[in-house]
Amino acid sequence: MKTYRIQSKIKVHDGIVGATYLLSVILAFTVNIQWLYLAGAVAVLQISSAFTGFCPVYFVLNKMMPEETPEPAKPEVL
Repeated sequence: MKTYRIQSKIKVHDGIVGATYLLSVILAFTVNIQWLYLAGAVAVLQISSAFTGFCPVYFVLNKMMPEETPEPAKPEVL
């Protein structure tokens, strides 16, 4: 179960980053070339995360999809 959760986080991360790159390029062609700064910022974050181990996308995903599932509540015994 843990491997599935890690694989799904990786897929969600790749989807978010890929969509950000694609959106940046589309907006650069249609609106303004300065939207490419967004792609540059994402690239800098990806490169820095290799050294620091901190990725904002994984930070949010870890909050939304925790590794451990909470145990079910046990009924009260009187």
